[in-house]
Amino acid sequence: MTHLFLTLLLLAAQPPATYDADLAARTGADERGMRRYVMAFLKAGPNRPTHPDTARALQAAHMANIVRMADEGKLVVAGPFIGGGELRGIYIFAVDTVEEARALTETDPAIRYGSLVMELVPWYATSVLMEVPRLSKTVVKPTEP
Repeated sequence: MTHLFLTLLLLAAQPPATYDADLAARTGADERGMRRYVMAFLKAGPNRPTHPDTARALQAAHMANIVRMADEGKLVVAGPFIGGGELRGIYIFAVDTVEEARALTETDPAIRYGSLVMELVPWYATSVLMEVPRLSKTVVKPTEP
């Protein structure tokens, strides 16, 4: 038997999940357990900082903005792509429209500086992505003072 067949067989043998109305409501799920998001593809912009101090300060401000948007419940996933190419990372915004996402991207210091540009695309996915920011905080190992 192939690995895929064994995986499908194991999944089919699992009991069905129990509907969690509280989780569905908390995450804004529709009847399919899905919701609207806007995905942002972060790309290298025309004004990349050349001085190391400027690059560090811009990155720190960019990260602080990410934390702020996540704390406000507007950003559910953010992360860089590995490899350093033109495509730098993604954001997944918990908003319904590209216009709302554009307003959020305009708060990013790296966007305002021109170090990054964003391509915004409406996206439809599982509502439980809304739990990612809360869960992410539980797996970050504390640093020693």
